[in-house]
Amino acid sequence: MATVKDIGVSAAINLLSAFIFLLAFAFLRLQPFNDRVYFSKWYLKGLRSSPMQAGAFVRKFVNLDYRSYVKFLNWIPESLKMPELELIDHAGLDSAVYLRIYLLGLKIFVPITFLAWSILLPVNWTNSTLDNAKLRNVTSSDIDKLSISNVPLGSNRFWTHIVLAYAFTFWTCYVLLKEYETVASMRLQFIASEKRRPDQFTVLVRNVPPDPDESVSESVEHFFLVNHQDNYLTHQVVYNANKLANLVKKMRKMQNWLDYYQLKYSRNSSRRPMTKTGFLGCWGERVDAIDHYTSEIEKLSKEIVEERARVRKDPKSIMPAAFVSFKTRWGAAVCAQTQQSRNPTLWLTEWAPEPRDVYWENLAIPYVHLSIRRLSMAVAFFFLTFFFMIPITFVQSLASIEGIEKAAPFLKPIIERGFIKSFIQGFLPGIVLKLFLIFLPTILMIMSKFEGFNSISSLERRAATRYYLFNLVNVFLGSIIAGTALDQLKTFLKQSANEYPKTIGVAIPMRATFFITYIMVDGWAGIAAEILMLKPLIIYHLKNFFLVKTEKDREKAMDPGSIGFNTGEPQIQLYFLLGLVYAAVTPMLIPFIIIFFGFAYVVFRHQIINVYNQEYESAAAFWPDVHGRVITALVISQICLMGLLATKGAAQSTPFLIALPVLTLWFHSFCKARYEPAFVRYPLQEAMMKDTLERAREPQLNLKAYLQNAYIHPIFKADEDEDDEEFINKLNESVLVPTKRQSRRNTPAPSKISAGSSPSLPEAVVREYPEP
Repeated sequence: MATVKDIGVSAAINLLSAFIFLLAFAFLRLQPFNDRVYFSKWYLKGLRSSPMQAGAFVRKFVNLDYRSYVKFLNWIPESLKMPELELIDHAGLDSAVYLRIYLLGLKIFVPITFLAWSILLPVNWTNSTLDNAKLRNVTSSDIDKLSISNVPLGSNRFWTHIVLAYAFTFWTCYVLLKEYETVASMRLQFIASEKRRPDQFTVLVRNVPPDPDESVSESVEHFFLVNHQDNYLTHQVVYNANKLANLVKKMRKMQNWLDYYQLKYSRNSSRRPMTKTGFLGCWGERVDAIDHYTSEIEKLSKEIVEERARVRKDPKSIMPAAFVSFKTRWGAAVCAQTQQSRNPTLWLTEWAPEPRDVYWENLAIPYVHLSIRRLSMAVAFFFLTFFFMIPITFVQSLASIEGIEKAAPFLKPIIERGFIKSFIQGFLPGIVLKLFLIFLPTILMIMSKFEGFNSISSLERRAATRYYLFNLVNVFLGSIIAGTALDQLKTFLKQSANEYPKTIGVAIPMRATFFITYIMVDGWAGIAAEILMLKPLIIYHLKNFFLVKTEKDREKAMDPGSIGFNTGEPQIQLYFLLGLVYAAVTPMLIPFIIIFFGFAYVVFRHQIINVYNQEYESAAAFWPDVHGRVITALVISQICLMGLLATKGAAQSTPFLIALPVLTLWFHSFCKARYEPAFVRYPLQEAMMKDTLERAREPQLNLKAYLQNAYIHPIFKADEDEDDEEFINKLNESVLVPTKRQSRRNTPAPSKISAGSSPSLPEAVVREYPEP
């Protein structure tokens, strides 16, 4: 059980770590040779040039301007200067709304902290329950005297906690309502003012029924010319090019090794570089490295040509799915949001992700396999969550004074020393839990990919949901149950069964000290480490030294990363959960969470402005998940408080809390009905308005030329030889293919769609003007 001294030692260690990380960042970001790492966003936008291109040799690597070091903290006010509208234009709505989650935390917890500290802390402190002789065997610390554990059994003071629980709930719901309204308005405004994008006109169609007389492409065209004859424009069938993509990926790796050895040879031409043909070049036959990788690349090139030819000719490479584009946003909205067939399992339509958001590998999964995959992953996640609790409990039991003394008795004289004891109790449990969960996001993302989601955004949202559930069960409930049981084991053994609920009621709030240490490790030092970007910095310089030959290579060496919604948002939600649960139980914890929200907001605002390059833009489609998880945390906090008061002899007042979860769930259903449709459906009125304005402004717009290559598999876009260009053009031919059916009475005449084409996906709108 951590004491005030232990918490102080932990705070000192984490503050020192955060200060070191921030100091290192402030120094490294000023050096010219790190400029592409800490300002990669501006390089990708073409708005920043390298400071290494001019000046003396030393100045290309080291910043010799002493004035910049004096203002080494100016990145903080600079990060806060950019207005939100400019931030949306610069980084997208997803990034701007993601930052609002941190502001949401501040809006909720700052007033709650003021109220709890001014009322609850004095109510809790002015008691002596934990000093009572009946509970003298229960482990406690001075911090616990500030919690509800210190209030006597059956005391009328619990009415204070009940009244403030209502106040906390109403305030949280009010803030959530205003934020939901604001974000929904921002989303609709963003969509209305957004530039033209292919996904605004395109629908993903899956589970196209097989037809013995027609190919998938012919079936799709025939179906939409019949059922959407006024709006259908073109389509692109989905090809299973996963094997081809893997071959190209393998060849690129080989090319990197070839570039490395060629660069090495150019620096020292007196000796040819050698390598071994075994795993990672560690064993096997020793050969000339340049000749070996040149030969491997030639072999792979032949395989790629053969595989490309197979994809072109083999009907089995065509999946029963297609991207169907329409002449108007209104037509796409009607198709995406309605049932297309009498059989609800056929011709399934949904909004197409934007091209950079598509996860192409999963489009090759047959639709009928998705249910089986998702069921199997749900079962796997269940076992992962509950079996993971065993090692977490075991490791946390070892990361304590009692656990270490039991496992290694000979260390007792050392760990009982003041600073070492404080370090173990105040810092070690949090860092052990943090390290133990380091591989979890990767595991959950692999599981999400296996489930078959077709966009990166949906993959991240599913992984985030599971990460949140894992944190709820293992980090929150697991730490409370396991920690309480271990700390109070001796007391439990000496008590009768009737006394167990009372002891648990006193002991659960005491686990707040563990969460305080975890917040400081994860939310203070961890966020400071994020801005340092040590891993991308090292990888960039390794690539720059071993692989870079040209400026284009140097640009590819940059790894700006992205927000990482699948890891960042569940972490934030854990702090919402801790803050709401402990607001009425142990208010001492909340200031640590406020520091996290404030510090993280500044850090991530800087990263979004200068570093991160978001992989996709979903127009804040994740906000309903954020809202729902905060509501979940609020309900859990109310249930925990009811259970706690029931064990504290306040059963007569507990019924007054029953209304809180009911009111909270009603509020959630109201918000879901009022605001969530803006995040899952596109209003036809908005679509028609945007289409009308576009026709008025650009009457000669050649939309087909803009859309025809938007959803070509990237592996075909990347190829620049004439053969592939011919293949792409072949894939995008939209002339009406005569049906092989016996009857064509329902097939309309061929549409008079412009046959204009573009050899590659245009970045700007291609217009077709009449000849003078």
